[in-house]
Amino acid sequence: MLEQMKKSNVRKIAVVLAALVVLIFSMTVVTKAATDPANHTKTLEALDEKKADVLKLTASSAAASTAIAAIPGDATTPVANKLADLTSYFLIILMVVFLEKYLVTLTGYAAFFILIPAACVLIAAGVCLGRRGLKILAAKIAAFGLVIFLIIPMSMQVSSIIEDTYESTLETTVQEAEDITDEINENTDSDGNILEQALSKIKNGVSGLLEKGEQLLNRFIETIAVMLVTSCLIPIAVLLFVLWFVKMLFGIQIKVPENLPKRISAKVPGGKRPGVKVKETESDEI
Repeated sequence: MLEQMKKSNVRKIAVVLAALVVLIFSMTVVTKAATDPANHTKTLEALDEKKADVLKLTASSAAASTAIAAIPGDATTPVANKLADLTSYFLIILMVVFLEKYLVTLTGYAAFFILIPAACVLIAAGVCLGRRGLKILAAKIAAFGLVIFLIIPMSMQVSSIIEDTYESTLETTVQEAEDITDEINENTDSDGNILEQALSKIKNGVSGLLEKGEQLLNRFIETIAVMLVTSCLIPIAVLLFVLWFVKMLFGIQIKVPENLPKRISAKVPGGKRPGVKVKETESDEI
């Protein structure tokens, strides 16, 4: 009996020491590596490229809107107004890109300097006190820390597949916006109004410009849809998938808010709010 107690105490001491080593290693070596931008070069470069694309599209849509608004008559006014309204969507995408860029290093700090050490402390406490609940909580916290650290790099990998497919669409949209803007600007006076006699020089006159403007608007909407999917929806989908995978692999129950897709769609500009009132849930346990 005494021998068994000694072996049990030795195992507890070994686990506590191992947890202490992991805690120190995580807070020093791993945190330093995880928060170093040099170790996230590909992810940051991809986000910078996406930011440049958003800024380019914003400038192109604003310039095209101004140019189309200069055409005499009211026929092109709705198209010009719609192009101007797209700025708010580009702003949302840009904010998400900046947020992802900062989270690349912040999630590493949160995971390896806060969550993993906290999990180590809970494991040590659970072993010493013989509390299985503390060990389960430690496993949940550690799993959540790894998930939030991996979510952005994983989502960027998935997003790159879609972005590569629609890269030509983005370039075509920008080029068409520049072409129609240049065509109109070449035939405007010093006040920025298109000359009546210049319309005869432009192919198909106002009707031709209106058709080009509508096609351009459709291309901008398609591009915005792709960017919203790659910048907003894919990270959420990857997060849900990883949480499900962790639950299936380790049997860890990680609760997700009810009606999450409806809540997300309700917060997106233009999204329909759910017809049924969503009940507020208590803070979810990770």
